[in-house]
Amino acid sequence: MESKKPLLFVFWVIAIILGITLYKQFDFENLKFEKPALAIVYLVVFVFSVYYLVKNSKKQSEK
Repeated sequence: MESKKPLLFVFWVIAIILGITLYKQFDFENLKFEKPALAIVYLVVFVFSVYYLVKNSKKQSEK
């Protein structure tokens, strides 16, 4: 259980940084990203990290 805490912290940091980056790169006037290919990569990693955090929080709440 103790070994998962640093990994969770890393996923929290990744999710926060990528969320902010995606928000900054999105052009709200034209509803497009500045760099669409890079935004797809950011979005995939962001979704994976949020999925991992939610999955892990459900495991902890069951115990």
